[in-house]
Order: sequence, then structure tokens, then C-alpha cells
Amino acid sequence: MSVYYITTAIDYTNAAPHIGHAYEKVLADVIARYRRLCGEEVYFLTGVDQHGTKVKQAAEKQGVEPGKFADAITAKFTVLWDTLGISYDGWARTTDPRHIRAVQAVLTDLHEKGELYKASHRGFYSVRQEQFLTEKERDSEGNFGPEWGEVMEIEEENWYFRLSAHQAWLAAFLQQRQDFIFPEFRRNELLNAVDRLTGDLCISRPKQRLSWGIELPFDSEYVTYVWFDALINYISFAGYKSASDTSLPEFEKLWPADAHVIGKDILVPAHGVYWPVMLHAIGIADSDIPQLLVHGWWNISGAKMSKSLGNVIDPVELAATFGANTLRYYLMRDISTGQDADFSEDRLRQRHNADLANDLGNLLNRSLSMAKRYRNSHLNTTGNPAGDALVTLQLEVIEEYHRFMRGFMVHSALECVWRLISECNSYIESSAPWKLAKDPAFAQQLDQVLYRLAETLRIVALLISPVLPDAAQKMFAQLQWQPAPGRPLIDLLADSLPAGHSLGDPVPLFPRLDS
Repeated sequence: MSVYYITTAIDYTNAAPHIGHAYEKVLADVIARYRRLCGEEVYFLTGVDQHGTKVKQAAEKQGVEPGKFADAITAKFTVLWDTLGISYDGWARTTDPRHIRAVQAVLTDLHEKGELYKASHRGFYSVRQEQFLTEKERDSEGNFGPEWGEVMEIEEENWYFRLSAHQAWLAAFLQQRQDFIFPEFRRNELLNAVDRLTGDLCISRPKQRLSWGIELPFDSEYVTYVWFDALINYISFAGYKSASDTSLPEFEKLWPADAHVIGKDILVPAHGVYWPVMLHAIGIADSDIPQLLVHGWWNISGAKMSKSLGNVIDPVELAATFGANTLRYYLMRDISTGQDADFSEDRLRQRHNADLANDLGNLLNRSLSMAKRYRNSHLNTTGNPAGDALVTLQLEVIEEYHRFMRGFMVHSALECVWRLISECNSYIESSAPWKLAKDPAFAQQLDQVLYRLAETLRIVALLISPVLPDAAQKMFAQLQWQPAPGRPLIDLLADSLPAGHSLGDPVPLFPRLDS
């Protein structure tokens, strides 16, 4: 059985997690949960990068060792993932000995192939981005912009990866692999970057300047450049060159990643240029280079969130205020995958009250309450007649839902589900069960209405479960129905509640939030 392999950009442990981190991991988690629900075997990898100049400098400011500093920041990320219910299977930590062995194996391989060479270079170095800059990074006035942070001119000897030797291959690869990047419009950005590519990639730092990193296996005076080190986690924790290590997956079974989730800010050059060339250089086939799922940013009034601007949103606080499921829903519903969106706490509260409390929560409460009042919570019929409008809509929504979820368009999938929820609320008003209950002549019709409501709620609970796992479980509990473990979604949706099924008592699913 094949494995659906999901990996995300690992988070840099020089700052606390923010809403962008939360969005990326929830997006990957929703994909993972959906695929598992469909009966697929899934391996979801995420983690943290603990090396680099920025980590070392931040640790020095606090007067602690880099490892202790990185572990303290890492703990903040793991708390957030637990809070948001991120269901990862593998945890990548770049200080892990298994990762260090894989990085050194890759370096040795490239060195033996002649892909690495040693040379002296004088240039301008960005401490923030941990890279040497070129003239194209200067603005119209000849200055390096604020995005580069502190820039200093240095001259030193380092090891280089022959990146430019693979420029023609990369250009051809991008033309051939039309599916390499999602969304597709990002391809032009990457193609332009490849056209402008000059020089080779410095993949080392002298220990006299930076000791916090992975030592080069063929030159003990140097450690590995943080980006070169970090990118390798996608294969190191997938079991690359670790066949004898049973704590890691089987690389041949897992690779390539099916969904490699990153933010748009690290597409160029790291993941769109360095990464495919690195894979090509170590002998990975073009067809086994994974697709990049590139998401946009959550902004504030159109501006990128920044610690220096003081507009960073703490997702832990949001989850404590609004609930983890509400935050997950908002992050998936209010942004189109690949595009940017503006974060708004008012909008988050509105989504909770309007979509979750009013539409979904009220539908569940009303349906169960009427079943309890009129039929002592028993369903006295089963099946839905062919041609019924609500049943027809169920089938349409299910088809569209699968298409959108497989295309990473989670917001569109949720829109489909809420169309079904809205129609179900309208169905209550048009069928008026409270009127039917007054006349015994309409007993059979009332039974049918109550059944359709319960059955639609069962379907809704299944469809929302990748995004709202806790809420879905509460719905299953109130419906007194549980999906059979191991049964794929297509079979679960084809099931139905049996005649005589007893429903549970209604419990508020999403209590309204005050302003």
C-alpha cells in the first residue's frame, strides 16, 4: 500500500510561533486527516530547524547555550500543535543525530561527485537571511533594503555547491513538470528567478564565525549552511540512507512527498531553486521531485505581520479565546489556498457566531430537539426517496467536496458543506415539522423529515471532520453514531442511519460569543 506523504516547511526556532505558522500546519493537518478518512495510509512530517546564526545570536542575548535556547522555543511550537490538534506522524528536529548523519551523507556524496569546491569570496552578508547578497539585491539607490537586516562586508574561504552547473537542467525541469508548483501562477515567479540565477551556493560557515551547525564530514573547520542543512530534513526523516534505522520510515515506500507545504516567502530561492537542484545532484529522478504546495500570507490591513511592527498575532491566545476548532475553521474558510488574506478578529468572531453557532450548531440542536419532542429521539423510517431535492444536493456536495479537497482548495470544500447546511435549515422552515406533528395524518411525512435532517447531519459531520475534528466527534456522539474504524469515507457516506435508530440529547455545539 502506498503512503500519502505530507511535509511542511520546518519552523525556525529564533522566534515564537505566529498565526502564519498555525495556518500552514492546520492546512497540512486537514489534508492529512482527509486522506486518512479516505482510507489512505498517511505520513505527516513537520518539525523545527534549530541551527544557524540567528539562533546562536538570540541565545547569546539570553545568556544560554544555543541548544537550550532552541529547545525552549521548540516547546512553544509543540504546545501550539497540541492545542490545534495537529496530527503529525514524524517530528523533524535538525539537531537529531539521525538528521545529522543524513546531512553528512549527502555532503559526502556531493563532495565525491565533484559537486562541492572550496573558494575564497568577498561580499556582503545578510545576518538575518544568513546568506551572501549580490548586486541585484540592492535598491535603486544602491542600498540593501531593510528586509535584509544587518548587512556586513566580509571575506572568507568557504565550500560551494555548483548550483549554476544545473541551471539549464532546472529551467528544463520547470518547463516539463507543469505540476511542480501549486498554485500554477507561482511558476512564472520561479522561472524568472532561474533566468536571473548567477553564481554558486555557499554551503558552509567557518567555525571561527559560527560553531552552531552540522560539521562538514570532509572539513572539520566548517559547519553546514543552515538552509542546506534544513532542506535535507524532508528526506532525512523520510528514511534517506537509513535503511538499518527502524525508527525511521522506509524511504522507498514513502518518497516522494505528495504535498510539500511551504509559504510563498521561501519559494525563491530555497525550495524552488536550491531544493530541486540538490535532489537532482544526489540522483533523485525528476519524476520523484515533490510538488510544492505554496500558500500565501495572513496580513494585517494588507501589511505582512512583523515583530518589529508589533502586529504579530499569537495563535495560542486566539485558541484560548475562541476555541481551537473555531480558529481552525476560520483559517481554512477565510483564505483561498495560495493567496493572501487579511486577519481580522472581528471576522473570526463573525465566523464563529454566524457559521458555527447559528448555521451548524442551531441545525443540530433544532433537529435533535424536534426528534426528541415528537418521536422520543427515535427514527421511525429509513432511506431517502429518489429525486428528493435534499438528497440530490447531498450527492452534488459530496462530489464537489472531494474535487476541492483533492485540489487543496479547502475553503471551497467548506463552502460546499455550508451550502448543504444552509439548505437543511431552509428545509426545516419549508417542511415545518411543528405543524406536521399536530396532525396524525402527516405522521409518515414527519418521520421522513426527521430522518432526512439526522442523515444530513451525519454526512455533514463526516465532511467537516478534517477541519473540525472535535466538533465532528461531538456531532457523532449526539447522533449516537460512530464511523467504523478503517472504513473509507466513500463507504461511510454511502451508509445510512437504520430505522429505529435512537438519537442523543442536544447539547450546544458552538455557544455564541459576545462581542
